[in-house]
Amino acid sequence: MGSFKINGGKSLKGEIKPQGAKNEALQILCAVLLTDELITIENIPDIKDVNLLIDLLEGMGVEINKTNSTTYKFKSQNIDLEYTKTTEFFDKSSKIRGSIMLMGPLVARFGSAYIAKPGGDKIGRRRVDTHFIGIQELGAKFTLENNNSIFKISSEKLKGKSILLDEASVTGTANIIMAASLSEGETTIYNAACEPYIQQLCKMLVSMGANINGIGSNYLKIVGVSSLSGTTHKILPDMIEIGSFIGLAAMTKSDILIKDVSIENLGIIPKTFQRLGIKMNIENDSIHIPAQDHYEIESFIDGSIMTIADAIWPGFSPDLLSIALVTSIQAKGTVLIHQKMFESRLFFVDKLIDMGAQIILCDPHRATVIGLDRKIPLKGIQMTSPDIRAGVSLLIAALSAKGESIIDNIDQIDRGYSNIDTRLKSLGADIERI
Repeated sequence: MGSFKINGGKSLKGEIKPQGAKNEALQILCAVLLTDELITIENIPDIKDVNLLIDLLEGMGVEINKTNSTTYKFKSQNIDLEYTKTTEFFDKSSKIRGSIMLMGPLVARFGSAYIAKPGGDKIGRRRVDTHFIGIQELGAKFTLENNNSIFKISSEKLKGKSILLDEASVTGTANIIMAASLSEGETTIYNAACEPYIQQLCKMLVSMGANINGIGSNYLKIVGVSSLSGTTHKILPDMIEIGSFIGLAAMTKSDILIKDVSIENLGIIPKTFQRLGIKMNIENDSIHIPAQDHYEIESFIDGSIMTIADAIWPGFSPDLLSIALVTSIQAKGTVLIHQKMFESRLFFVDKLIDMGAQIILCDPHRATVIGLDRKIPLKGIQMTSPDIRAGVSLLIAALSAKGESIIDNIDQIDRGYSNIDTRLKSLGADIERI
């Protein structure tokens, strides 16, 4: 396991470009299994979770050609379904949550799939019922094997159905969309997730010949087709990286230009950070964060304490709540951070408290941050990254802190952020991978 050694307290300056969106890439890569024709995907991020999924596809027999650092060509013509029953496949797929989205394409095109219980961040309960119930509604059957650690899903032919999701799961919605695209008849999905990543998946499938209406809404109509063709698709910039860089600039009093951000797909992310007092200039599809000595958290119109909570799109992404929390530490004012979806995601705040932050963990879902207004700097400590987003939040805190910090278990950060140490060094950060 690697670590980062950081000497903090330095202001950064320069330009940075976000990587391709991790959460979109995992969906799009699974979708290459829906056709035997050539698919070209651009702007794929070079991160551990994505690279592991590419390894899985290659093991299944997908022909893969890397044409440059972020562009790949895929051809899923000769798929070896026996590989999906091997220990190697189960071991690799159990390490990432995105592997569960292999289920929809495999069942729709080949009639069966074997899926290990997915891995990913340890941030609380993350049930997969939506995936299985949705595929079941289309006519698939599933059983548990190998001491309930492996799911077997099978169907002679999926058939369209009217589906009401009990939760607007992004990956669950993606799985059902991919399966329904090759199903017989019409499928409607109500309470569907409608994040930009889902919209991107739908647009890609339409370009492949799928019949999907309602893109961008929570009510989708999909008329199944017999086959899909190849296409070329470009992945959006990662909105979570963009939010992370906004928080980094504020905490470290840095002047940073975030380029090529796809403003129209960021939703309320910029506005939410502006409510924390962060100034930004948005033009030419870039966000410029000027160096700020102070930033003040807004209050609601009635004077009550600002609350930032996660919500399904177009609400604030749960992946950015950790970033909003750490950014609030050096603001002036008080904010309540309400993490509704995952009960273990805020437990990393004990490390921030050790660094000198004034945070009250009210319960597993809520934390109150009393901003220090830069009157007291955070101090460097040794800590461990528990998950991707908490890890980057601790990294932001360390870069703003006085003295040396060590962050262990940085494999978690590498799962979601490509070459983050090298990119931060280009802005002037004193960070070393050890």
